[in-house]
Amino acid sequence: MAQEPEPVAKKSRAPSMHDVARLAGVSHQTVSRVINDLPNIREETKQRVLDSMEQLQYRPNRAARALVTSRSRTIGILTASRTNYGPAASIQAIEDAANAAGYAVTTASISGYESTAIVRAIDRLLDQAIEGLVVIAPQRRVFDTLAGMSLRLPIVTLQSTGTDGDKSLSVDQILGARLATRHLIELGHRYIYHLAGPQDWIEAEARMTGFLDEMSDQDMPTTAPILGDWTAEFGYFAGRELLRMRDFTAIFAANDQMALGLMHAIRDGGLEVPRDISIVGFDDIPDAAHFWPPLTTVRQDFAELGRRCMALLLGGLEAGEEYAGSILPTLIERGSSAAPQTR
Repeated sequence: MAQEPEPVAKKSRAPSMHDVARLAGVSHQTVSRVINDLPNIREETKQRVLDSMEQLQYRPNRAARALVTSRSRTIGILTASRTNYGPAASIQAIEDAANAAGYAVTTASISGYESTAIVRAIDRLLDQAIEGLVVIAPQRRVFDTLAGMSLRLPIVTLQSTGTDGDKSLSVDQILGARLATRHLIELGHRYIYHLAGPQDWIEAEARMTGFLDEMSDQDMPTTAPILGDWTAEFGYFAGRELLRMRDFTAIFAANDQMALGLMHAIRDGGLEVPRDISIVGFDDIPDAAHFWPPLTTVRQDFAELGRRCMALLLGGLEAGEEYAGSILPTLIERGSSAAPQTR
């Protein structure tokens, strides 16, 4: 009689970080911090996590990769938005530069701006053994949270204040705003409004500062900037409200989407751009040249931003050259700006 084959034993599931956290009685984030050797962890908590890892024979993914390569060759990007053109273009530029240098890129988006959400997003990146971090989240609370984490890896921040010295690079947003404002003044406009971006965005604040500085230096009358939200919808709403007053001949919008909404509102109001009102935007999104009329705007060189970002990171990773500082923007003159009509 043929012997019955023995049943094949089911392969047991490999232990996970959550299993370690459960056994040690700590959070998933605490386990991640121990694995990444981050500071500010009580010694007894750290030992409890290490003991649980040993008991479960848990090996982090990054350790498994290190057995083969000793390197993850992965760069992390922390971002607050993938939908706005500026952050999306920055991410693409960094991915292109990283791929050319033989690095992979992983991205974590912040869901909300609370400190706990920011820490969770960074922990997700650390779980993937990133060798460097790029921060494209231009809200002050993000940088405040980062400053308190004491991360032990190369970090490059894309911001406009220059407060991080050799770890920070950006397009000079203040200069870009001054170029836009100066262009309108040189055309002969005296009454110029600024449709700004949202509060707490470093780029919005920098562009507002550039506008106000240029208006002051040129001794132009200035009204308080209008705080927007980057969307064409808000640009349209603001335009309809501003047309009730008509005490201006030009508007500098802090991004191209809001400029598009303004142009729509002006047309709906029975007026024309630039015959009645000149408009200047910021970013030079791919569609800007195809607005009607084509939009005068400030162009940012995102490809160069990505190249410098990787060069700055690799300066810490592989002793390469460094490219900190600001990239100079350029004004692209098109059909949405002209000299004001004589009244």
